[in-house]
Amino acid sequence: MLQRRDFTFLTTALLTSPWAMAQAPAAWASILGKARGQTVYWNAWAGDEKTNAFIAWVGEQVKSRHGVNLVHTRLKDTSEAVTRVIAEKSAGRNEGGTVDLIWINGPNFLAMKQQGLLYGPVTPSLPNFKYVDVTQKRSNLIDFTTPVDGLAVPWSLAQIVFVYDSARLRNPSELPRSAPAMLDWARRHPGRLTHPKVSNFLGSTFLKQALVDLIADPAVLQLPATDASFAPVTAPLWAWYDPLKPTLWRQGQQFPDNGSAQRQLLNDGEIDITISFNPSEAAASVSAGLLPATVRSFTFRKGTIGNTSFVAIPYNAAHKEGALVVANFLIDPQAQARAQDIQYLGNLNVLDLSTLPASDRARFDRLTPSATLPSAAELGAPLLEPHASWMTRIEAEWQKRYTR
Repeated sequence: MLQRRDFTFLTTALLTSPWAMAQAPAAWASILGKARGQTVYWNAWAGDEKTNAFIAWVGEQVKSRHGVNLVHTRLKDTSEAVTRVIAEKSAGRNEGGTVDLIWINGPNFLAMKQQGLLYGPVTPSLPNFKYVDVTQKRSNLIDFTTPVDGLAVPWSLAQIVFVYDSARLRNPSELPRSAPAMLDWARRHPGRLTHPKVSNFLGSTFLKQALVDLIADPAVLQLPATDASFAPVTAPLWAWYDPLKPTLWRQGQQFPDNGSAQRQLLNDGEIDITISFNPSEAAASVSAGLLPATVRSFTFRKGTIGNTSFVAIPYNAAHKEGALVVANFLIDPQAQARAQDIQYLGNLNVLDLSTLPASDRARFDRLTPSATLPSAAELGAPLLEPHASWMTRIEAEWQKRYTR
C-alpha cells in the first residue's frame, strides 16, 4: 500500500517531471490562446440549485477573463457522461468527443482511469495547482483509495460532522466524540439518535465512520475487502451496532430516508444528533430557516472521513485547452473562497491557505460568518475513505443481519 510520503513524492515528481517543466508560463499562455473562443461542455450533476448557480458563475468568470464559453450539461448521474465517453471510444471517436469536463469521483473515476479514458496528467500544467493542499488533505491525491496521478483536479472537499442543538445538549463535554462514546450516549438517551437508511450513502457512511473509529489499524481499509478479511475486520462494528440499534429512534425499526429527513427530525426535536457529510450544511440550514440558530457541529477525536470532488478531462475531449482553463479557475483562490461561503455553496476548500498571497488569504477571512460553522482545528485533517468494496459489503451485511 502506498504511504502518505509516497503520494507526496508522486505529486512532487509530477510537478518536476520533464512534461511539467515544459509547461512553463509560456506554455500556459499558449493554452490560454487556444482556449479563447472554445465552448466547454462541463458534464455535472444538477441536483442542487446552489451548485448550478455556482457553475453558472464560473461560466461568467471564464468568459470574461479568458473568452471561454462554458455550458453546463446537466446530469442526473455522473455515469451518464462516463457511458457516453465509453460509447464514443467503442465507435472509434478518439477526437472531437462531446464531453469536455466531468465532475467525478469514486467508482466513475476509477472506471475511466482503468480504461484509459482520461487526458493527462493535467495538474502539473495548472498554475493554481501550487495552492492545492497535498499534505493534510490527502483525498486531493487519493480518491477512495485510488491514486489520482494528476488525472483529475480537486475542487471541493467534504467531511463528516455530527450536528446537534446546543439548546438541548448544553454540555459540550458530554458530546460523544468516539464510536464507543456514542453507544454509551445512546444508552443514556434512548430514541434520541438515528442514521439514514443504509441504502442511502449517508447511512452507510455512518457505519463506515464507526468502523474506522473502532478498529486498531484503519489502514487495512485502504485495501479491497475480501472473503477472508471482511468478517474479522468488521467484527468490532457489529459488536458495537448490535446493542446500539435498539437504542435508536423508534427502536431502530425505522430509519429516515436520507439526510434531509434526518435533519427534519432534529428540527422537530425528535432526535438530538444527526450526521452530515458537509460541515457547512448546518450553517446553510440555519440561514435557510431549516434548523434553529443554536445548532452546532462536532467530530470524533480520532478524526472523521473526508473525500474530494474532482473534475477530469476525457481523452477525446474536443476542447481540452478550454477545459484546462475552467479546471484551473476552479482552484483559483477567488473561486474556492466563493465556493466555501455559505451564502453561495458552503463547500470546504481544497487549498493550503498558508501558500496563498496575503490578499487571497484574506478572502477566506471575509466569508459569511456563522457560529454554526466548525473551525479548521475542530474539523482536523480528514481521514481517507475506505476502499469502495468495504461499503458494498457493509451494506449487504447490514441488510442480512437486521432486515430479516
